[in-house]
Amino acid sequence: MAQITREQIAPLHEKITVSVSPADYTPAFEKSLKTYSKTANIPGFRKGMVPTGIIKKMHGAAVFTEEVLKTIENELMQYLQKENISYLGQPLPEDQNDPALFDHNQPKDYSFAFEIGLKPEFSLPDFGTLQTTLQVVDPTEEMVNEEIDRIQRRLGKMTEPETVSNDEDILNVSFTKSDASGTPIEDAATKDNSLLLNYFSKSLQAELKGKKKEDTLVIQVGTAFEDKERDWVASDLGLDKDNADDMAQSFQMKITKIGFVEKREMNEEFFKEAIPAKEVKTEEEFRAEIRNQIEAYWKHQAQHMLEHEVFHILSEDIKMDFPDAFLKKWLFKTNEQKQTEEQIEADFPNFRNQLRWTLVSNEIASLNTINVSREEIMDSLRQQLMGYFGNMNMGMGGNFEWLDSYVEKLMGDQQQVENAYQRVFSSKVLTYAASQVKPTEKKVTIAEFQALQEKHQH
Repeated sequence: MAQITREQIAPLHEKITVSVSPADYTPAFEKSLKTYSKTANIPGFRKGMVPTGIIKKMHGAAVFTEEVLKTIENELMQYLQKENISYLGQPLPEDQNDPALFDHNQPKDYSFAFEIGLKPEFSLPDFGTLQTTLQVVDPTEEMVNEEIDRIQRRLGKMTEPETVSNDEDILNVSFTKSDASGTPIEDAATKDNSLLLNYFSKSLQAELKGKKKEDTLVIQVGTAFEDKERDWVASDLGLDKDNADDMAQSFQMKITKIGFVEKREMNEEFFKEAIPAKEVKTEEEFRAEIRNQIEAYWKHQAQHMLEHEVFHILSEDIKMDFPDAFLKKWLFKTNEQKQTEEQIEADFPNFRNQLRWTLVSNEIASLNTINVSREEIMDSLRQQLMGYFGNMNMGMGGNFEWLDSYVEKLMGDQQQVENAYQRVFSSKVLTYAASQVKPTEKKVTIAEFQALQEKHQH
């Protein structure tokens, strides 16, 4: 019978030694030899009639090593299960374990040692006492007006005026690198874009008014646009917004088309097209519905922010000790990217936080019977695909009959399924945890809310 000893290396870091004798592994070794003799194809012998002695002479060393290691591993796993030992990662064989010492011609006792990292004990907090904040954005009249204006334009009629005259004109333009006089640089590429007139600087807006299709101007990106548009225009043209020379580069800008959207009138036809699911007949009813939609959107965003806050508390603030030395050694020996010890050291704080969240979320799920069904995994994959292809229509005119078969195909990809499972699982755990907290409500503006979102983009 195998002998197993256990000793502490450090807190939550132990060494388990498994010692086996010939009586533990010989039966399995002899059984494997017999099985091998029945299936081996060896010249001079009929299949299934190869003497065990021949098999032992030709393959005995490899089969012996495999069976001894398998016996040691089975004994270790049975011991961990019997003793109800909760461990992190997988047991790590010590370097001095050497299968090369195995000799099938001289069976004897063998001992293999493993290091294990124990799961830390911890307590979940009382969710009702957590200090959390629900960021509340109340719809303002300005927000309602802006949304209605956006819908009126989205459903409006596109016209093509002869000249630039309105601050909300849409200019299709082409940019070509040029000298200061506007003469294009030889072999310079042309880049097309579509811009609202009010994206340009005030001085350039005045200069553009009255211009017609095919008219050209010479511009420098650094002075031609309002601050918030300058960065993405520069990026689109392949320029560095922080490079003075790039910002002073001249471009010939040619107007290729002038467009203007005539806003829809506020009438029942417009209301029905804008909100087909509701029966809206008056402007008052329409404004109320838009206000409700804005409120629902920001409530959803606020809930997401609350879940984000709860995640940080659970993944960072719960006191939990870890066997750091073991975990770093385990990462170094098992990581697929072959990171250096220095890289593992640098990344370790993030790894430890992720591990803390894994332990905490599993505990919450266990205590509250939170599970993930196959249908939920498939729905997550479906939503992910819709996010990729929803606005592209995949060249199928918006027909997504292909979606279910594609999802079924992805269900055969273990990595895809695991990723989807983790998304759904984490979401369900956070939704539950956030439903248990008692946040303090705080009124914030959209700008303040967006600043919080940018601060926590990860």
